[in-house]
Parts: sequence; structure tokens; C-alpha cells
Amino acid sequence: MTQQDIVASLPAHLRPFVKIQEYSRYTPRDQAVWRFVMRHLSRHLAKTAHPVYMEGLRRTGIALDHIPSIDEMNSCLAQLGWRAVVVDGFIPPAIFMEFQALKVLVIAIDMRSVDQIFYTPAPDIVHESAGHAPFIVDIDYAEFLQRFGEIGMKAIASQADLEVYEAIRHLSILKGCTSSSAEEIERAEARLQSVNAANSESSEASLLTRLHWWTVEYGLVGEVNDYSIFGAGLLSSLGESRSCLDDDRVRKLPLTVNAVSQPYDITRQQPQLFVTKSCKHLSQVLEEFAASMCFRRGGAESLRTAIAAGSVCTAQYDTGMQVSGVISDAQVDAVGNAIYLQTTGPTQLAWDYREIFGHGVDHHAEGFGSPIGYLKDFSRCLSYYTVDELKAHDIAIGERVKLEYLSGVTVEGCLKQVYRQKQRNLIFSFEDCRVTDLSGKVLFDPSWGTYDMAVGSRIVSVYGGVADREKLQLYRPTPTTETPQIAPDATLMALYGTVDAINRGTVGLTAQSREQLLRSLEDYPDEWLLMLEMLSLGDQHLEPALRNALAPCLRLQPELAALIET
Repeated sequence: MTQQDIVASLPAHLRPFVKIQEYSRYTPRDQAVWRFVMRHLSRHLAKTAHPVYMEGLRRTGIALDHIPSIDEMNSCLAQLGWRAVVVDGFIPPAIFMEFQALKVLVIAIDMRSVDQIFYTPAPDIVHESAGHAPFIVDIDYAEFLQRFGEIGMKAIASQADLEVYEAIRHLSILKGCTSSSAEEIERAEARLQSVNAANSESSEASLLTRLHWWTVEYGLVGEVNDYSIFGAGLLSSLGESRSCLDDDRVRKLPLTVNAVSQPYDITRQQPQLFVTKSCKHLSQVLEEFAASMCFRRGGAESLRTAIAAGSVCTAQYDTGMQVSGVISDAQVDAVGNAIYLQTTGPTQLAWDYREIFGHGVDHHAEGFGSPIGYLKDFSRCLSYYTVDELKAHDIAIGERVKLEYLSGVTVEGCLKQVYRQKQRNLIFSFEDCRVTDLSGKVLFDPSWGTYDMAVGSRIVSVYGGVADREKLQLYRPTPTTETPQIAPDATLMALYGTVDAINRGTVGLTAQSREQLLRSLEDYPDEWLLMLEMLSLGDQHLEPALRNALAPCLRLQPELAALIET
């Protein structure tokens, strides 16, 4: 399948986040950065990464000598039941998780710059492909990753979480762009610090992000005193893949669900890492955390969590009815049962993850409220009564109806329509309707228009986002924050290309190219990677004059000495 075919096969709301990889946009210097990083990583990780890693590189279409094309990767991933797409930098966490749930690897399209070869502030193709893809070949890990996506897309994120995401994305773009001014970066850092300070409560989404960090990104596998690397963040870092092995500086702790209580700082080396026993162990810890989440628990406490988050969430009744919007209130009885829920602003009503016709945000633009529970003198939930049984209880379309809930909530009005699905009553629509609670407080007034009442006896699940993601798209790419493309130095790129071509044997070293390479040492004295590429030409191409000129230039890069010499 081509990139276009894969994009076309995705749900419509995910397609806007996907880019098309134009392979020709990778410069010869980008390719040199890839070769340098992968050469050193592979040498080191052959001994320190889990044995699956090297096999995984080969089986997922990732070569050491060139940046992978997504088409190459997809031809390999298809045999494993996965696919890959490219994106521009950070995407919303819920969207990232949804891709993962669909067994689609999200690959950042950009290549880190030579100036950020040891640390990149934004996702790049090294991290996303060589870091995440290789372990897909392990069935247990692949299933864990997919399950993480399924759980992650249900996590409730707070409004503050969304603001932190936007601030991180904006800062990473500025730091990744060489034309950004110090003032711009300083303002963006201040903004991130401000939104982080305001985000004092840990949401489900932020806790799950921590678990993702300590496993998928920075995980170790084995025993505390005998471990291997499997986290993508470690696998793609020239510095931290080595420093993480220092047990005196980096504590190793056995992985438990308690890892979610450990925050992390992306700007510095981690002071501790967690060691999992196996991929099965990873899945056990994930499910243990999932059991505490609102999508599993439901009930009044989960509704309160959604209210506190202030973001769009979905409350699901036991009948399958789904109410998606900003949940603003939930009345609870004396024993803790939710008896009435209220949303504010645009709200979607759905059943089985499909928006019910006529009940989208256009119809419920101002919010939605509905009782929860059983009716007095009814032995079953109202949803399961047939039309004839309803008539026997004086409930008929076109008639004035009074519904009295056990909770004391009363709905009284003219019944105009009953929406049914699979022999269930799901929505009762009233005109001239008044809804009151036990104290007589008016929850809906006849002057407000049509009252649509969802039917169900309890809330069984509450989760982040909306039920029908095709009809209501909460997350959209922000065109104004796309990573800017800086035009490369054409002469410099030509020099990198010449060296690579000589190295591959497609052209020979001519007198003219030799002169160009010698002159480049004066014209580009800081291009240590170009010099290193020249050294890789070997004695058959590297004449004494050129080798002698290179040596002192490279000695001016002491911070790179350890890697340059290997």
C-alpha cells in the first residue's frame, strides 16, 4: 500500500494529522546525521538493548545507512499487522493513542539537526522509527502497545492538560528552528512554566502519560541488577542510552503501578528508571491502572472526575446511550448514586459510538440534562419496556405523560417521540415539559423548548473525548504551528552529497572534488560531521593531504571526541 492508500484507509478525523513523506526533502546532511546516530547506537545497543532490538530493525525496514522511507517500513510492517504514517511533530495525546489503538505507528517526519544530534526537543524520525518500531516484532509487546492505545484514548484529560500540550508543541517547534530568536524561546518557556504551574492536579491522562514514559519511552526489561534497554527514548539517544547504565547515578526500581506517581522532566536525564520483568508484566501493570480509570468504574465519582477536568467527556448509560460534552453537574442521592447529569455547551448524543440523527451539537448547542435511574413502580429500566407495556403505564406518544423517578426527579410533559434501537427505548422527546428534582428545583422549563431525555438506570462508564469522533472532531491540527522549513545551504549540501557518493562508489574522487573538500575545511570549519564523513572515505580515496588537514579540525571538537574516535 502507498502512503496515500494508508491515509485513505484511516478514519476521516485522523487524516488531517497525517503528512506525506517527500523523501527528496531529506538533505545529504540529514542522511549523514542518520548514519552517524545509527552507527553509534547500533554498536552500543547490540550489547545493551534487548536482543529483539537488532532483529526488529531489520524486520521493520530500518537500515543503518539511510533514513527509512515510510513505504519501505510499511511493506515490512504489513507482515506484522501494523502500518506507519508520518506527522509533523507533536500531535494531541488522545490522537496519538487512537493511532496506536489502530496499530498505526506515528512517525515524526523531521530529521534532527546536526546541532541537536544528542538531544532533540521535538519528536524526530530517529526516535519514532528506530526507537518505537523494532519491538513491534515481539507479539506480546505489540499487543501491549495496541492495548495502551485503546486505554489511552479513553483517559480523561483536563483542560489544563490541553494547554500544556499546546505550550510544549509551540516550544518544541521554536527550539527546533534555527531562525527562532532567544526572546521567542524565552516567552514560550515562560508560557510552558505558567501552564504547568496551573496544572496542579494530575488527571487520568497525565498519570497514564507517566506510565507511558516509564515503559514505552524509558523502560528497562529484566531484573533490577541485570537488565536490557527497550524504551524508545533510550534507544534513540546517543547520550542517555549510555548514561542510563550507570547504576550509581540512575537508580533502577522494579516496575509497579506506583510508577504513575513519579513525574518526569523531559529536559534532563532521568534520576531513576523502572525495570519490567517482561512484556506480559507490562500488560499486567497497564491493566491494573486501567481498572482505576473512569471508563471502567462509571458512577457518580467518575462524573465528578469529568466535571473537575472541565473538558469534553462522554458519560455512557447502561443502555448504551452516550452523552458527550462538558459535564458541568451531577446530582447524587444520599447513598452515592448519580441521579441527574447536566452538560454545558455543545453536546452530542450517541448510541454504540454513532451519533443519533438529529441529536448532534447543532441541536444540543446549549447543553443537555437527563435523569438517571428507575421509575417508581417499574420493575425494569424504562428502556426495556415494549410499546404496549408503556401504554399500560399511561405512556403514549401524543399524550401528556408524567414520569416519576425513585430519586424524586419528575418529568412531566407531552410525549412527542420515542427513539428506539434494537428494541430499546433510548430517547424520550417532550414538548411543554417541566423537570424538577426532589426539592422542587426546576431542571428544565417548558420555555426552553424540546426536552430530550436519555434513558438508562446508571452510568457505567465515563471517558475522555466524544462517542462519535467522525461527527464531532475535538482535535484538529493547528496550521499556524507547523514546523517551519529552513532552506539549506546548497553548497554545503552538495559537499555532503559528494562525499556520500564517493563512499558508495557511485563517483570517484576527482581533482576538482578534492579541491572542493579541502576548501570546505576553511569555508565550514564547524561542520565536524562533514569532516567525519570525509574520514570514512578510507585510504583508497582519502589522500594524505586531505587526511592531514582533517585531523586537527576534528581535534577542535573535544565534546565529540569519544564518539568520533569510535
